Amino acid sequence: MVKTFVNAFRIKDIRKKLLFTAAMLALYRLGSYIPAPGINIDAVKEIGENNLTGNSVLGLLNTFSGGSFQRFAIFALGIMPYITASIILQLMTVVVPSLEKLRKEGEVGQQKITQYTRYLTVGLAFGQSIGYTFLFRSFGGGANVVDEFTFGRVFVIVTTLTAGCVLVMWLGELITQRGIGNGISLMIFASIVSGLPNGIQSWWNSPDQIFVVMMPFVALAAIVAIVYIQEGQRRIPIQYAKRVVGRRTAGGGSTYLPLRVNMAGVIPVIFAASLMAFPPTIGQLSQAEWAQSFSAFFNPSGAPYIIGESIMIVLFTYFYTAVTFNPVEQADNLKKYGGFIPGVRPGRPTAEYLDRILARLTFPGALYLAAVAALPTILINSTSANFFFGGTSILIVVGVALDTMKQLEAQLMMRTYEGFLK
Repeated sequence: MVKTFVNAFRIKDIRKKLLFTAAMLALYRLGSYIPAPGINIDAVKEIGENNLTGNSVLGLLNTFSGGSFQRFAIFALGIMPYITASIILQLMTVVVPSLEKLRKEGEVGQQKITQYTRYLTVGLAFGQSIGYTFLFRSFGGGANVVDEFTFGRVFVIVTTLTAGCVLVMWLGELITQRGIGNGISLMIFASIVSGLPNGIQSWWNSPDQIFVVMMPFVALAAIVAIVYIQEGQRRIPIQYAKRVVGRRTAGGGSTYLPLRVNMAGVIPVIFAASLMAFPPTIGQLSQAEWAQSFSAFFNPSGAPYIIGESIMIVLFTYFYTAVTFNPVEQADNLKKYGGFIPGVRPGRPTAEYLDRILARLTFPGALYLAAVAALPTILINSTSANFFFGGTSILIVVGVALDTMKQLEAQLMMRTYEGFLK
């Protein structure tokens, strides 16, 4: 990996891309420490330490924003509204014919879908800004979180948070266009990694000596397992028929269709964590007896919460994989370009064959995602140790690191440099 970066810095244009990416990420992290206007910093700090840590969905949002949410900074929303809007538009392309038509139009249609995603991001950011403002006020109790809680002051805070989210979205798109790797993924990566010093300090100061000794081995084993599953794929052989054009023979050859074990990525984990956050939230918003009992039953550290989250992850993994990969469409494209799977007839038999293989691959991938999400909570309950990073954070960090190194490797191979991926 070090050799890859050294070779990359030898090339002028790649060096500029790397420096540009680092500058945009530094600017993003700088904005995470600028508080929103008109808030009581001391009250917000106390609320953040008491309510926004742990494995709850609010703690997850705080991790994805790099602590901006806990500090109520101008980048408190982070990049999550844009990710939510992208998921919504991606799912709507399956059920809305006009969006599906745009998706099939190529680059022009994709630009329009991207524009719709930006508009939806602004709407979601505005709504979440209002929710966050009143959430901090409810957490504050008697503390004056917002100085002079009036309509004008709240409007200024909401507008600032919305503008901060739009600025973060713009920085991510700039990194994607002019830098190295996917800008949105790298910003989440930077947000999670920024908490690494606190995680190391929490691990070193832990009173459980067994945890201190075993934690590096557990983390290394988790990273190796994630890399192994993330890179796992089933390669379906594809053969293209030869065509005679005049006196020449065109086409022919063979390739493969890669089907990944985990085709859904980390989206099912985020979706499940968001849904399972409703029961604890009900207990925070209502003091009724039934609300408190319901919230206590789905305690984030309890067995019902872990089982419910695991079931939701498995179900949504199948759903999201079915949305992103259409076997019928893949079979039609193969038939259109003269491709076929050896031993399988083109058309409907090919679609059924791909669907059967995908269903078998998705099951271990779904179990893997559920295990990654549930394992830290189980270890915390068993050892009474505090894991600063959850399974979702490790999954994102490892996945983004692998994708970024692959893009660097591709850039180097285009310039005849030897990389570390052979």
